[in-house]
Amino acid sequence: MAKIGIIGGSGLYDIEGIKNVKRVTVETPFGKPSDKYILGELMGREVVFLPRHAAGHRVSPSEINYRANIYGMKKLGVERIISLSACGSLKEEFKPLDFVIPDQFVDRTNQSRKMTFFEKGIVAHISFAEPVCGELAKIVYDAAISSSVIVHRKGTYINMEGPAFSTKAESSLYRQWGMDIIGMTNMAEAKLAREAEICYCSLCAVTDYDCWYESEEAVTVEMVIANLNKNIQNAKTILKNLIPGLPEARACSCATALKDAIITDRKRIPKKIKEDLKIIIGKYF
Repeated sequence: MAKIGIIGGSGLYDIEGIKNVKRVTVETPFGKPSDKYILGELMGREVVFLPRHAAGHRVSPSEINYRANIYGMKKLGVERIISLSACGSLKEEFKPLDFVIPDQFVDRTNQSRKMTFFEKGIVAHISFAEPVCGELAKIVYDAAISSSVIVHRKGTYINMEGPAFSTKAESSLYRQWGMDIIGMTNMAEAKLAREAEICYCSLCAVTDYDCWYESEEAVTVEMVIANLNKNIQNAKTILKNLIPGLPEARACSCATALKDAIITDRKRIPKKIKEDLKIIIGKYF
């Protein structure tokens, strides 16, 4: 049975109720993942949990080894990833303590973090028009509704660099662009998951109105953490409701995202690259 991956964001460093827990260190060609992976059973399904920022929140968004994190999930047999994270709101209707399931991403990190497995002798161009798995997003949405939380089915997530929060000028600019929520981590995860042919969906907890909302006090870490802590239990409830409803087989196109994406002449791909990426590209060679 395929494993379900869960990436925990700020404030979410473990999941209660996981049985037969095993903590494992995974080696990857891209260095060390954020932390040890927690393997176990939740609601009768095999899950793999990884705290994005490491236990104790020791890794900054700009320092996260996204490639190692997603590669490790693939190596452990994960086919679906549910990414939990905090976000700021850029629209009044997306209120603090609401949840948002973004369906689009915009990158403002200027490629300061690695977002592809394909380099140094191999090139692949994945389709990314729809960056979130629609099948998985629907299941997550239905689980959120059944958990009696306020959840928004769609939204555009702008991925800023961080770790500082936005200036008012930046926040206002993003609102003019039509962005809905803002965060620091999900774009890289979504791209790499697609390259690894893993279904990906974000479940974002709104912690604040960023700094554009003049009637609100300035965004502080204390405010973000206070609101995030209120939503942690809701996020865990959503997980417990959605995991049993995940079908074993995938009917989406995520599982074949690389089918026509690898452009490089197979004979010219370096041997080491082929070996390093075997768990991702092996079925196409």
